[in-house]
Amino acid sequence: MSITELQKAINKAQNICVFTGAGISCPSGIPDFRSADGLYNESDKSGYSPEEIISHTFFKRHTALFYEFYKSKMMYPAAKPNTAHIFFAELERCGKNVTVVTQNIDGLHSAAGSSIVYELHGSVHRNYCMNCGKFFDGDYIYKSMGVPVCDGCGGTVKPDVVLYEEGLDDETVTGAVKAIRNADLLIIIGTSLAVYPAASFLQYFRGETIALINKSSTPFDSKADIVIYDDVAKITEHLVV
Repeated sequence: MSITELQKAINKAQNICVFTGAGISCPSGIPDFRSADGLYNESDKSGYSPEEIISHTFFKRHTALFYEFYKSKMMYPAAKPNTAHIFFAELERCGKNVTVVTQNIDGLHSAAGSSIVYELHGSVHRNYCMNCGKFFDGDYIYKSMGVPVCDGCGGTVKPDVVLYEEGLDDETVTGAVKAIRNADLLIIIGTSLAVYPAASFLQYFRGETIALINKSSTPFDSKADIVIYDDVAKITEHLVV
């Protein structure tokens, strides 16, 4: 019944905002870091916790260790968009105004063809020299030995991802909040809604319907009109563009 209700809501809405977390990318082979067996519950061989390693301070003080962890645990160059990413890109191609707001750094929404994607926590596919600002793609980082350095000036290259102790990009936040506020339908997918300030952006929704798809309950369930506990890739296989 909930899938039928979701289909009706999608058919009715013209402006759709899709707010996604790690759960939408799990079917693509990228783990949910916050699950019981996820990255944040692992102990790293270096003796540091994952939260310590992906902090701004650790990046500055232990850059080589940061990159060893980052390239092995946070980059998945072989990952491809799954049916869920593709479904929302298809909705856009078929005439709906679809905006994606994502907490993910994997770039799979853009790879699927979604044209307006606000990546709240950045992307592994964007990297910049800290000295001269030259751009490098994810492949350059992944294939580098040790700490990636600029092939122009020799400066250290930093991923354009939001580390602990760093703030979100103002322009990205503004666009995300506007997309949520202007949507008729807000579809929340694959997120525990435990990461702030990103989760707080949902309060700006003023539209008609909130749908939530997640494998487990969230603090936002009571505010949603449609709640589906399942794998989003399976759900989208039953939806029609």
